[in-house]
Amino acid sequence: MFLETKGLTKRFGGNTAVNNVDFTVEQGKINAIIGPNGAGKSTFFNLISGFHPPTSGQVIFKGQDVTKMPANKIAELGVARTFQTTNLFEQSTVLDNVIVGHRLRTKSTLFDAIFRTGRLKTEEAICREKAMEVIEFTGLMHVMGKQVGSLSQEEKKRTAFALALATDPEIVFLDEPAAGINPDETEGLAELIKQIAKKGITVCLIEHKMKMIMKLADKIMVLNYGEKIAEGTPEQIQNNPTVIKAYLGGSAIA
Repeated sequence: MFLETKGLTKRFGGNTAVNNVDFTVEQGKINAIIGPNGAGKSTFFNLISGFHPPTSGQVIFKGQDVTKMPANKIAELGVARTFQTTNLFEQSTVLDNVIVGHRLRTKSTLFDAIFRTGRLKTEEAICREKAMEVIEFTGLMHVMGKQVGSLSQEEKKRTAFALALATDPEIVFLDEPAAGINPDETEGLAELIKQIAKKGITVCLIEHKMKMIMKLADKIMVLNYGEKIAEGTPEQIQNNPTVIKAYLGGSAIA
């Protein structure tokens, strides 16, 4: 089993944000999580990636229980994620932002940094090479020297993708990657997500744009009020009466 959750639950005070969710992320596929606002989707991502500890339940990644691991240790195992609001260094260039991603894989210490050791210089060169590779892959070569703060929303989304890919992940969690961008840009990002999956990287995404999800996803889980109400292929989800009801007559599924 690649990545699975067992009875995953998170309570904030009296509010249960995620309630007893069992889910299996299929390796090499595009997995999607959908649901109305407040359904617990981002909290579910935060539990898997170590940003919140669960109240109960387990997260298993490649046979290892990672439930209580901090986010940085989970990232080292090969789990990367983006956020609804892009968490980037606005005053730094695209290249500098992406170089930071591969630092996760380096071994240099403060000693190396102070004395500019051979190891540090070698690792800096490797980080730069990796950054250039993912910048080209994500279609950002034309803006790599620009400050992130000056980019369009779509370019920022691509930079967040590049930063995640620079960590050499086995799985990427994308939190509403197409939020705030126009239909043409959405198609471009959907194509990029397909290319990520073609590279053998497993994708799991949260998204509200149903047309995009129905064309893109191999497997979909639906959350409502923190509970899993359905799971299946796009076709199965579109025809599921419980899902249609949760989406107020199905207008969001069309």
